[in-house]
Amino acid sequence: MTTPMPADVAAVFTGLPPVLRDVRALIFETADALEVGPLTEALRWGEPAYLTDSTKAGSTVRLGVKEGQAVVFFICHTGLLDGFRSDFPELPTLGNRGIIVEDGFDRAALALCLSRALTYHRTKREVRA
Repeated sequence: MTTPMPADVAAVFTGLPPVLRDVRALIFETADALEVGPLTEALRWGEPAYLTDSTKAGSTVRLGVKEGQAVVFFICHTGLLDGFRSDFPELPTLGNRGIIVEDGFDRAALALCLSRALTYHRTKREVRA
């Protein structure tokens, strides 16, 4: 199932590398499997961003290009990227901000990273309880 894209986001996607469309689909697939509620797809800093606004379960995931490379960005102060690097050292990263994706990226590893981001706040709440 293809999730309709808001017009402002679609306009930005026309200038992004095609691999990010595959990542977008994976974000929605992962969110559905995790039951984190409907995703809000919007522009943040002029880039497509995915938020769990209704449930507040996760941390924002953003798609963009940095240094000519397609990147899945995560909020740096969450520490998510440190965990991703530890568990998936083969994934190319961009500083403490994101995972670089290219054609043929490791879908399973990226799906696990996305699942951690999309449940980041829910997991923190469960640990505190």
